Amino acid sequence: MKFNEVKALVTGGASGLGLSVARRIIAGGGRVVLIDLNDEAGASAVEELGDRACFIHADVTSESAIDMAVGEAEQANGGLNLAVNCAGIIGAGRVLGRDGPMALSFFTNTIMINLIGSFNVARAAAHKMEQNEPGEDGERGLIINTASVAAYEGQIGQAAYSASKGGIVGMTLPMAREFSRIGVRVVSIAPGIFWTPMVDGMPEHVQESLNASIPFPSRLGKPEEFAATVEHIVENIYLNGTTIRLDGGVRLAPK
Repeated sequence: MKFNEVKALVTGGASGLGLSVARRIIAGGGRVVLIDLNDEAGASAVEELGDRACFIHADVTSESAIDMAVGEAEQANGGLNLAVNCAGIIGAGRVLGRDGPMALSFFTNTIMINLIGSFNVARAAAHKMEQNEPGEDGERGLIINTASVAAYEGQIGQAAYSASKGGIVGMTLPMAREFSRIGVRVVSIAPGIFWTPMVDGMPEHVQESLNASIPFPSRLGKPEEFAATVEHIVENIYLNGTTIRLDGGVRLAPK
């Protein structure tokens, strides 16, 4: 798939990694629909991105809302051949905390948003992509999910988060195998420690410590580097059924 032919939806697209992906798509000549819950940020993003972008308010954990949003995204773009799942939450908390066991609702909510939300979008998007005319090598579409290095080296306090991201890694290959019959690829990206608005608010010594923990280059990842990886996956049709670590060589310590 050529990047200027992209007709995409991006969940969590109003900020962070999702917005960076949307910017890259627009700069490359494609079209994008941002799916998010933050109406104010969504409106601001669309104002920045221009008339080849639009915003849809939808909850990724709602089957009916995503079915409707994916249909609206297809209409707005004049098609749909790329879905990028960036919506998610950190979900940090100990299983056995000072006040007792973790509330089951905390674990469930993290799984619902990060894992089930990604699956929800993927199944609805693939259904639309199945109807596309095949391109090079019979490709009809691409789904990119966001995992995390915590899927492999979860730290203390990340049991819920790691489980949700590990689930994304686990479903990548079987989903890609299943979708091979319709010409839809599935690839996941597992980012390491990236620069986000949350990091901006941290004390300088904490930022320096985070930078020093990355082997090379010794700095946090840039959202633009995540977006560049998305572009490469789009254009490299042989990437399928795998999870790409994007982490500067970091391996998370226990805590």
